[in-house]
Amino acid sequence: MIKNFNSLANTGVKKKALKILDAGLTAAQPKNFLKEFIKKNYIQMEKNRIFLSDYKKIFVVAYGKAADSMAEYVSKRINVSQGVIVIPKNTKSLFRNKKFRTFYSGHPLPDRDSVRAGKTVLEFINNRSRQDFVLFLVSGGGSSLLALPDKITLTEKKYITKLLLECGATIDEFNCVRKHLSLIKGGKLVENMNCHGCALVMSDVVSNNLSVISSGCTYYDNTTSIDALDIIKKHSLETKVPKKIITHLKHQPKRKKQSRSLIQNKIIATNQDCLKTMAVKSRMLGFTTKIHSSVEDDVRISAKKIVKNISKMKNSCLIFGGEPTVKVIGSGKGGRNQELVLQILKLTHNSNDNLLISSVATDGIDGNTTYSGALIENHSSSIEKVASYLKNNNSNSFFRKYGGLIKTGPTHTNLIDVGLIIKY
Repeated sequence: MIKNFNSLANTGVKKKALKILDAGLTAAQPKNFLKEFIKKNYIQMEKNRIFLSDYKKIFVVAYGKAADSMAEYVSKRINVSQGVIVIPKNTKSLFRNKKFRTFYSGHPLPDRDSVRAGKTVLEFINNRSRQDFVLFLVSGGGSSLLALPDKITLTEKKYITKLLLECGATIDEFNCVRKHLSLIKGGKLVENMNCHGCALVMSDVVSNNLSVISSGCTYYDNTTSIDALDIIKKHSLETKVPKKIITHLKHQPKRKKQSRSLIQNKIIATNQDCLKTMAVKSRMLGFTTKIHSSVEDDVRISAKKIVKNISKMKNSCLIFGGEPTVKVIGSGKGGRNQELVLQILKLTHNSNDNLLISSVATDGIDGNTTYSGALIENHSSSIEKVASYLKNNNSNSFFRKYGGLIKTGPTHTNLIDVGLIIKY
């Protein structure tokens, strides 16, 4: 999975670290999970089976960074009548099939193609008859890839998306606001569906909350527009957000609160699956290994928590995963993984221990760069300049200068971030 594996693996410890990371990235592939749920004649949900022979036609709606790879696997196992796939513009679909229509939409900011995809998917679902069945294949990134703004313009939607991306809001907060500015998020996508359906979901959020993953288009929403306004206030965005958005949220009609989803939703894969596979690989390579999961704080706090969990033993490996947040105050290039590695380097460069630090995005894209993350040893040279790079959110420039950038390209999956610290 790591394209520049050989050039980075110039020491024994780096080679081992890259093998562990590669195991985590490989484990994130949808085919590893879908095989447990997609059978030739049925779909296995919680305790029940959905028998496909009960329906006249089977339709597939796949959206998110893993949409094409999920749809490809499903189409090989069941007879799909028609399908829609929505993936990011910076990827090239792995799957071509005349039965499927593929949309390439904007990410992380929605664009006109996101709106076109949103309208098409909504129409596609609502045109199904009672005898049909719709299988939704959901993965992270869908909040931007499928867009249908409610009483606001696309420009306004893009603007608030950008503000939320840069202010350090958590994904739960981010998607709460987005749900209340959309005609399809928060379960609205399936509100008027005439047939049965189910959703198989790959989680890209630490909480594994179905109402948050891709803004819960197929699930129910237990947040309100008041919650969205509180989030805007919490991050001091009231004066930056267009007045039209504030007015819309203040006067949004109350939706009838749902206690359950209109269709069955099942999480089939999480970040933990990657971490467990990495731990197995780490132990095979001879390291004493432990896992630190649920990394979700601001990147500076996350770095401190991770460092506290480093083992006192040599020849040990700390494996961590999640999704830290970054408050963008500079104009540099980088991403949460590269910045996290740099923050950990800043905290450990005076240590007497030899440490190798790395973090990567399982989707292959870290922030506003074409890299997935970075790898570095804590006694590398020129670390006195780390603070200035961090001040400008310019972690990518640091690693471009001093080495260690990891490149995978789009991985056609998304189980957030994985990382490790090896003490050797």
